[in-house]
Amino acid sequence: MEETKIKFPLSVLQPLIHYLKGEEKRLKETKKELKKEDPFLVGNRDQDNSVDSDVAENVDHDRTSAMRRQVTRSIIEIRKTLSRIKLGKYGICANCKRMIDTDRLAVNPTAEFCMSCETRIEKKRS
Repeated sequence: MEETKIKFPLSVLQPLIHYLKGEEKRLKETKKELKKEDPFLVGNRDQDNSVDSDVAENVDHDRTSAMRRQVTRSIIEIRKTLSRIKLGKYGICANCKRMIDTDRLAVNPTAEFCMSCETRIEKKRS
């Protein structure tokens, strides 16, 4: 399949790069805050050995762990997008090498796949 060559103008990419770097910074801060909320990581676990206390700590740990994993995934998506911009591959589907619809990129600037490929990938996962 022939690789699509597109070149977004710097005037379009600069605000996007600025936005993505700001999001990355914000997400790193969020990750730090979530770490402070995790009762298993901050070392101030409740000395109360009651079942209710243990359940509450486990629920808080599970919640913050899940949120930290999601934040980490978002940071990775942002870094991959910044790399694609640097390499001149931003807006090109990582699977079929066709251009990703600009409306899709406007809604999800870290989109790696066009809608057709994304749909196929999602079907395989389920």
